[in-house]
Amino acid sequence: MFYRIINQIEETVICLLLASMTLLVFFEVLLRFGFNTGIMWAQEATLHLSAWMVLFGASYGIKVGSHIGVDALVKIMPSRVRKVVSGLSIAACLFYCGLFTKGAWVYLAKMHKIGIELDDMPIPKWIAHSILLIGMVLMAIRLLILLIGIFTGKTEGFKLADEAKESMHLAEETKAATQGGDEA
Repeated sequence: MFYRIINQIEETVICLLLASMTLLVFFEVLLRFGFNTGIMWAQEATLHLSAWMVLFGASYGIKVGSHIGVDALVKIMPSRVRKVVSGLSIAACLFYCGLFTKGAWVYLAKMHKIGIELDDMPIPKWIAHSILLIGMVLMAIRLLILLIGIFTGKTEGFKLADEAKESMHLAEETKAATQGGDEA
């Protein structure tokens, strides 16, 4: 249930952020080049929307296995060793998330105390930058879920994008389509 709620929230937020950013940039370009005017806060808003999308996307990328990694050595290891190495890798990632979360907490607390707003929008800087904390917590949750999956035997490690395998598959499909077109 908790896992499903996180998925829904992440997917919805990523879609909203992408749509908002796309529309904002579209209207900014339209106004700038069509009417020789613009939206003063558009660039800053786009920058913050993209930062939010990247950090939500990093967490979501762990779930769907869209991150790339150097795993040639890990793939040839026995299953048990692969699980241990993956567990150690996840522990290192969790340590990094912990350091980053602590740093984000300190930074956001100082921004809240100082009360600085963004340059072009009347939004407190700590709110706009709170994705630093939110993103790291979401990534830590995804990593913990992955670690539990390793301990329970549901997975052996990270699901990583295998670009070489995908490229070979595309090459084979292209070759088959080309050969099929030559016969006709």
